[in-house]
Order: sequence, then C-alpha cells, then structure tokens
Amino acid sequence: MGRVVIIGGGPAGLMAAEAAVTAGAIVELYDTMPSVGRKFLLAGKGGLNLTHSEPMESFLSRYGTCRALIEPAIRSFPPAALRAWAHELGVETFVGTSGRIFPTDLNAAPLLRAWLRRLRMAGVQFHVRHRWCGWDEHGRLRFITSNGMSSVQADAVVLALGGGNWPHFGSDAAWIQILAERKIPISPLKPANCGFNVRWSEHFRTKFAGHPVKTVETTAKTVDGIMIRQRGEFVITETGVEGGVIYAVSSYLRNRIEKDGPATLWLDLAPDRSLQRLTDALSQPRGKHTVATHLKRCAGVAGVKAGLLREAVPKETLADPARLATAIKSLPVTLVSPRPLEEAISTAGGVSFEALDSRLMIRSLPGVFCAGEMVDWEAPTGGYLLTGCLATGRLAGGAAAEWAQGHPS
Repeated sequence: MGRVVIIGGGPAGLMAAEAAVTAGAIVELYDTMPSVGRKFLLAGKGGLNLTHSEPMESFLSRYGTCRALIEPAIRSFPPAALRAWAHELGVETFVGTSGRIFPTDLNAAPLLRAWLRRLRMAGVQFHVRHRWCGWDEHGRLRFITSNGMSSVQADAVVLALGGGNWPHFGSDAAWIQILAERKIPISPLKPANCGFNVRWSEHFRTKFAGHPVKTVETTAKTVDGIMIRQRGEFVITETGVEGGVIYAVSSYLRNRIEKDGPATLWLDLAPDRSLQRLTDALSQPRGKHTVATHLKRCAGVAGVKAGLLREAVPKETLADPARLATAIKSLPVTLVSPRPLEEAISTAGGVSFEALDSRLMIRSLPGVFCAGEMVDWEAPTGGYLLTGCLATGRLAGGAAAEWAQGHPS
C-alpha cells in the first residue's frame, strides 16, 4: 500500500483523498487552517450550487479555452455522477428553475459532515494547522506547525491549494513561490467571477450602492471582437458592479481591459421590449408627468435603472424619445478595472496544463499531482466551478494512489 499525502482541505483536496483511499492508498490530508472544508461551507452560503443539469456539450463549453484540457476530468466525474455521489452520502438533490443543481435543504454543512465522517471511517488521517513550505533536502514534505517544523515522507502527493482569492481561508497562493523555484510553468493568477470598478458620480454612489439591478441583458465584447450577450441581474456597489450577470461575462471583460484598458459593458434595461415599441411608447405626450413618471409608465424604467440612465446619458437625451429608447436598449457603462483578486469568487491562472500530464501529474516532479483552482482553468458560477474542482481532485487522487502503489519509498 502506497502512502499518499494530500495538501489542501478544500473540495478538490477532499475528493482527492476519497479517490486515493478508495483505491487502497494510505492517505493523510494536511491543511493550514484549523479545520477543513471552509471554502466548501462558504460556497454553500448561496445554497451550495453543486453542478448543472444542461447537456454535456453545453456544460463543457462553459470552460472556454480550457475545455480540451479539463474535459477528461469532467467526463470521468460528470454532473450525474456528482449527484449520485451526494446521494450516497445521504444528501438528495434537485434541479432548480435555472437548471442548477442543489441539495434539497440548500445547506452545505450536512453534506460536508457526512463526507468527512466517511473519509475518517475509510482511514483518511487529517492534520490541521500545518502550513506546507516545500521539500527538504531528502525530498520529504516540510510543514510549519505550532510545534515547529515537521517533515513527512510520501510516495505520492496531491497539491490542492486553491488560488489566491481567499487568503483568510488559506488560499493565499504561497505555493507559487515554492513551485516557481522548481521551474514549474505558472500562469499569473487573475480574478475570475469578479466585480469591476466604475467611476460613479458621488450622487449615484450615495443613492444606489447596494441596489440590485434586475432583469437586464448585458453585451460584452471579447478581445477578438465577438459580442457576448447574457441576461440576468447584478448589484451596484460603492466601487462599481458585481453579481451574477457580471460574473458570467467577467473573463471577457477582464481580458479586454488587460489588453486595451477600460472596457464598455452595454446594458439593455428593458430586454423584453423592442426598440420600436419603446420609441413609440416614449413618443406619447408626457403632459404634466415628470420625466421619471414618463419613464416608468412608458418603459418600465424606474429606481436604480432610471439612475443608471441619468448617470450615463446627457439631459437632452431624456427629452428625445428616439435617443432615449436607444439608450435604454444599449446603455454604455465603462468598466475601469477588475476588483482585486482577494475579492474574486475564483481565480484564473495557476499551474499550466503544459506542465501536467493527462492525469494531472507535474511532468518535472514525478509523483506530484495538482488539482482544483491552483491549475490554470476557469469557469463561471452555476456549478461549473465546484464540478471542476471535484472532478480534477478525483482524477488526481486516483492517479496518485496508482503512482504510490507502483513507486513505494
């Protein structure tokens, strides 16, 4: 029996431990925090969106340019298998109206408790408050603990250390320096599923920060000039914008800003009304009604949407029905920059797939595997992130167990 060490107690690390112990390895899991699964519980605050029910081709397309690289892991642990796995742990799931899949009680804690209980019963040993700091001169793993430095021998290792977006949960990207010193190719970490900075006026910021903007259609231009449309909601913040529909197009916006500077996001504030219908309605005599009342009555634009309109267009546009209708259907908002990496839901960048073989082993470090967000892939929210982490963890954990059995120390 080979000995596999998992470093990182998030979803990818826990799934790697399960795959390795199921394959017959002796498994020890180390994490820098006082307890494991903290990011898993954090993901559950919104109901724990486990995965998505859409057809596999559509599902895989959500991984963008990384699809071909992460596809083998996803196909080996597809959404249906993930639901069956949850069922085995005593947690039933349901498909929401958006196609997203959740636990029936919309709670991450029962699933995590059942999962950890099963891992412990299978023999996985957990070591918390152990910060990994590389290898010693004998090739042993080194950890900083409350009792000083500790060295651990392993036949195979799975690194599942996350990106750099949640440092207070242990994902501080300290692993980059360790691997960079070993000449491992690493793409710079970038915020993914993130908000953006907008230079709001003081009046708009004071009045509307925290307000949700419901049912809009956004249009974003990629670096290749392709227009990407997405319907949904977002939130006005003190510094700009964030939320579901913003996250869905954030990779395109981030890349465009990185290439060309500030980018424009166009908002359709009335996506269920045609331009002609809006123009006709707004051309009706206003009479004694205020502009605000006229906008609400004829276009359904009020509150924060009306505020956005006034923020982005000159006053004379409000008096011209044709120009006003055009602005409502395509309101430009200038995004200056992404919010900091520490605030992002996830990260892009990380260990390059070119550095890994088909089973996620680092080619130049035989017996060392990578999984989860520390690998260079990204996906939108909606279950794709968690599925990717669990699937890569499962692939890496199984491969590590196989390696350890064939290469005992």
